Amino acid sequence: MMSRDEEETAEGAVTRISIDAELDLHSFRPKDIPSVVDEYLIAARAKGLRRVRIVHGRGVGVQRGIVQQVLERHPLVVAFGDDHSSHLGATIAELATANP
Repeated sequence: MMSRDEEETAEGAVTRISIDAELDLHSFRPKDIPSVVDEYLIAARAKGLRRVRIVHGRGVGVQRGIVQQVLERHPLVVAFGDDHSSHLGATIAELATANP
């Protein structure tokens, strides 16, 4: 699972995250999700990951919609879909093997 560590700076909080095959968005604000997902996908691909799981929660589907909009347009994503095995609400994304 991707962990989140915060470090205070003069301009505010900087978030540092470790990259693995799962990103949990529960601690992020909805307005930050597009950039967090974009940066995560780039870092995951650079690390050589081919399949990632993005946990957005179940709720009414707002965060799921945001995540899937980003995945739909992202050049590193070749396929994605709901993770039906997850009780947390998650989307699985397959990443390209080579840079587009």
